Amino acid sequence: MRFVLASQSPARLGVLRAAGIEPSVVVSGVDEDAVAATLTDPTPGELVTALAAAKAEAVLATVAGTHADAVIVGCDSMLSIDGEMLGKPGTPEVARKRWLQQAGRTGDLLTGHAVLRLENGEPTRRATGSHTTHVRFAGMSPDEIEAYIATGEPLNVAGAFTLDGFGGWFVEGIDGDPSSVIGISLPLTRRLLAEVGVSVIDLWAA
Repeated sequence: MRFVLASQSPARLGVLRAAGIEPSVVVSGVDEDAVAATLTDPTPGELVTALAAAKAEAVLATVAGTHADAVIVGCDSMLSIDGEMLGKPGTPEVARKRWLQQAGRTGDLLTGHAVLRLENGEPTRRATGSHTTHVRFAGMSPDEIEAYIATGEPLNVAGAFTLDGFGGWFVEGIDGDPSSVIGISLPLTRRLLAEVGVSVIDLWAA
């Protein structure tokens, strides 16, 4: 059985490899804004879960053509602060605005996961869920904010921060699952795999 990660995130890949899984990576290319636009007043958890499911479904045909027996895992993460769901900032200007808003405060990092089981090349079972972790951000000086933005790291990650990179210097603490903040929740993924009839220990690399 192949474990397929429907994400190009190096952080998610690193978490899985460190936890004993060597996944195949198939990037979904999903237009997240387009998917979100189809939802009617979703809760934060419903939003990230719908995006994760869209990513898993988007690679289904590709995976089915190469792996008859597989699990596909889609993921999405966003930071909720002041009632606003924040994804990847994309530009230094947006990243700067985000950090001016969140420095010295607490936000909720939501991660949605979707697991799709393939048997004999056909989808047979699906499971979805989300996890919320509270993140306590450090107060930052203007020079620290500018230096962090200059690394380029916050531009392409949810909430404009990482826990396992430069951003770790500016996270005072978390209440929840650390792997979820990095990008893929190992406890949630294990539970969803069990829902589709797969034990995580059977996926560990020899």
